[in-house]
Amino acid sequence: MDASPVRNRLLLVATAVLFSTGGVAIKAAALTGWQIASFRSGVAAAALLLLLPEARRGWAWRMVPVSAAYAATLVAFVLANRLTTAANAIFLQSTAPLYVLLLAPWLLGEKVRRSDAAYIVAIVGGLALFFVAREPAVRTAPSPREGDLLALGSGVFYAFMLLGLRWLGRGRPSGDSGLATVALGNILAFLAALPMALGARAAVPAAGAADVAVILYLGVAQIGLSYYCLTRAIRHVTAFEATAILLIEPALNPVWVWLVHGEKPGVWALCGGGLILFATLLNTWRQTANSS
Repeated sequence: MDASPVRNRLLLVATAVLFSTGGVAIKAAALTGWQIASFRSGVAAAALLLLLPEARRGWAWRMVPVSAAYAATLVAFVLANRLTTAANAIFLQSTAPLYVLLLAPWLLGEKVRRSDAAYIVAIVGGLALFFVAREPAVRTAPSPREGDLLALGSGVFYAFMLLGLRWLGRGRPSGDSGLATVALGNILAFLAALPMALGARAAVPAAGAADVAVILYLGVAQIGLSYYCLTRAIRHVTAFEATAILLIEPALNPVWVWLVHGEKPGVWALCGGGLILFATLLNTWRQTANSS
């Protein structure tokens, strides 16, 4: 264990806070979703490769499908934030553990235990609450239903990435390959979204200083610096404690957007998101207790 447990916990808090600012920053730029997704990931890839030597090691062809899943996660999350509320985008992406649980038996040969049934029911119940009422379109969320579907897709893609990281890590240290996968994923996201980003130039005014600042912040701080903090702390904190601290991200994400943009999530969405986060925390605690 690291000699400074307080420092490691503070680094995880910093990670969660930086991650949580994604929604407010994505909504602040006057660029299209495709432009934000592409340029953000391009800057992030450069920041990761410069900040983290681990991201430059362990590259292999078997990383490509996992990195592609992460790239799809990044792009779908940005597009979702531009169309629906930040709360819906982050809470629906947070359903990824459900898909991991359901897909693991087929992709990794991991069995679903009876004790996981309550967690599955809770997550499905939380998901259903997002679609109880149709939220009206507002300035910061002009197409909520389309954005919600993209956010769901982001959660599915994220689940494939998590499953892929498990697969990559079998029989070998996963730290280096995991960071290399994240770096490659940002490169792929940058390249995949670039044609749409460049094609939208005629419909969008030239980026101003504020837009450049937002893109630099998203790439360098919200992704690059957050992963720096995460990798320095995650190996020295228990799985349950890390999960609990990182749940600060989805809790704070809609708060920043409300404070800066005045965006208010729907009551049903907040209830569904709260149920998803609580079920995830409880399930992680149960798994930690059973393995100790």
